[in-house]
Amino acid sequence: MSDLASVMTHALDLTTRLDRQSVLQTLVDSAVELAGCKYGALSVLDSEGETLQFVFTGIDHWRAERIGPPPKGHGVFGEMQDEHYLIVNELEGHPTRHPWPKHHPHMTSFLGCPIRIRDRVFGRLYLSDKPGGFTDEDGKHIELLAHAAAIAVENSRLYAESNARAQWIAASRAITTALLEGTDEEEALQLIAREMRRVSKADAALIVLPSVGNTWACEIADGDDAEDLIGVEFPPEGRAQTVLREGTGLVVDAMTRQKELLVPELGRYGAALYAPLVAKGVSQGVIVLLRNTGRPEFDLADLSMAENVARQAALALELASARLTESKAKQLEDRAQISRDLHDFAIQQLFASGMELSAVRDDLAAQNTVPQSVLDGLDKSINSIDESVNQIRQIIYSLRDPQATVPVVQRLRRELTSAHGSLGFTPKFTLTNLGEVIVSGSHTEIDDELGSDLADDVVAVVRECLSNTARHAQATSVTIDIRIENHRIEIIIVDNGQGVKPELSRRSGLSNLAARARRHHGT
Repeated sequence: MSDLASVMTHALDLTTRLDRQSVLQTLVDSAVELAGCKYGALSVLDSEGETLQFVFTGIDHWRAERIGPPPKGHGVFGEMQDEHYLIVNELEGHPTRHPWPKHHPHMTSFLGCPIRIRDRVFGRLYLSDKPGGFTDEDGKHIELLAHAAAIAVENSRLYAESNARAQWIAASRAITTALLEGTDEEEALQLIAREMRRVSKADAALIVLPSVGNTWACEIADGDDAEDLIGVEFPPEGRAQTVLREGTGLVVDAMTRQKELLVPELGRYGAALYAPLVAKGVSQGVIVLLRNTGRPEFDLADLSMAENVARQAALALELASARLTESKAKQLEDRAQISRDLHDFAIQQLFASGMELSAVRDDLAAQNTVPQSVLDGLDKSINSIDESVNQIRQIIYSLRDPQATVPVVQRLRRELTSAHGSLGFTPKFTLTNLGEVIVSGSHTEIDDELGSDLADDVVAVVRECLSNTARHAQATSVTIDIRIENHRIEIIIVDNGQGVKPELSRRSGLSNLAARARRHHGT
């Protein structure tokens, strides 16, 4: 087979491959075979011209690990052009040669060829140690192979992009389905972060949401060692809030290269992608996808797909919220209708029947001829009707406000029972009213002391704290101490969980508690 025919055979073999890693390894192996040399390597470059991936042949992997990082762009590598091949057949005497790294084989000859995709250098192919040295014919053959490799790499990119698009669509469908099936907001946000991290092949996914005042902070984090980012604030002049204001996403090649990083906690990551959660032109939050250093950069195709999924997720969140509101309104309307019917029909009819029985009983009693047992039976029936009317009235009140007739002490105990499922244990609860420790019973006098509005907020504060403990503290015990004295109520909740650093703590929940306290002129 002629040399040109051999080049065409290898080129065709390259262009039939769709897996990127297979394309790169086949390129290096084919180049070594065509040139008849001992060693070959391909340095894939990032947007800054630094080595992102290094593929080689001719050296055992154990030896490559001992050699260390791939070569930088100095010495003979620094003389390579972006357009043509370079041949150096006397490496030992080359004026810019650097000493060989420890464990690196000594090489005698060198052929370097750039691989260009459109207007940028995708990578550089290095060949070494050909008996008798490399020739211009070798250079031209490798250039032809490099052109075929560029086509094969682009085909593999398009193939990977097609597969990724299908995964993004499936993730978007899963998110939308879960939201419309009634998933609550926090679970929905965690699902969005988890799915977007998975399909983007990111190492961490953050969701930045409104926090205290006008600040924005990371409220949801998914990925290994990403939990410590919860609560980190994103300043107004940073990328996240810029994306919020402009409503369009952006990509960053490597966070480690940024000279002024406004969120230092992100400095441990490499590539980053910001996508806004936008619905009807309003930004509700920002998705931040992060990859570890040394991982491939995000490209514009990743950004486009992430923006689309984030937009769909934001719309699904809004639709789910509207559907929940509509469902609650319909439920309240149905309850109001039932309570009206009970009042207008059942109570009125029972009341009328009771009045008639009372009149009959009085008439019979005036005749002095009816046995006492009959009068006693009528009294019993009249009392039974009165009790039924009172019970129906209580049902009506509970339909209008499900908690209205439940004493606050009983409601607090229900919260403890509900929290057992998420905590794995029942919190210890102490309630002291005017110096008396409440052990059992409903103690409705406490409702009279607090009033319904304050009682509702007391229950909400306990619920919020127990929920946060279950989600974040990893605690094994919780104590709740409520003290009522001189028109003042104090709620002390303590857990033995790990907590977070004060400067990184999540604050939106605390702001809700503070707002409830301020409504009653408290703290």
